[in-house]
Amino acid sequence: MRINKLLSNYGICSRTDANRLIVENRIIVNGKLCIPGQWVEIEDDILIDNENVSARKKIYIALNKPVGITCTAAKTVENNIIDFMEYPQYIFPVGRLDKASEGLILMTNDGDWSNNILNSDNEHEKEYIVTVNKPFDDLFIEGMSKGVQICGVNTRPCKVNRVSSDTFSIILTQGLNKQIRRMSKTFGFTVVRLERIRIIDIKIDGIEIGAWRHLTDKEVVELSNR
Repeated sequence: MRINKLLSNYGICSRTDANRLIVENRIIVNGKLCIPGQWVEIEDDILIDNENVSARKKIYIALNKPVGITCTAAKTVENNIIDFMEYPQYIFPVGRLDKASEGLILMTNDGDWSNNILNSDNEHEKEYIVTVNKPFDDLFIEGMSKGVQICGVNTRPCKVNRVSSDTFSIILTQGLNKQIRRMSKTFGFTVVRLERIRIIDIKIDGIEIGAWRHLTDKEVVELSNR
């Protein structure tokens, strides 16, 4: 596989950071400077800053993201999730939860595990509690449930239930950009609070805003097999 994919799979750095290290002449493969896009084998002798490369222990975290934090590993972005967590090892967010929203986001250094969760074909459930700017009727619930045309596509049918006059729960099996906000806007409503409370079988229960916990081995395996 290519060197940047190997380093990402090993949980050492992102593919983008791997490319940067190559340009800075900090990676050596079998005694020679690595070149961009180079193909490598697991058996190759790979050094970063003259230290042998080996797979890192996989990390799996459930974070309750506060409003105002951006789900990106780019350090150039203000209030990015990596700086917020200050985790001592390389990790990245699994998917996204927009800056104005709060709630559950998974963090990991395992690229394959992340891709499995994000694969739209797997139709993994994500559950949210949403408050809009005014009361809604049952037609709104019905319309949201059947799917809405946004971003040039029809959203998948989803489960929507009333919580109160202006708040509903919604379970999605896809992750279009700002999907719930755009769906609600189609019916004339503006989202004023959005919290993700579940990703597949992982719930936010017991995790305070801004806090996080490691997933158990059982949870990691169960998510891997879904």
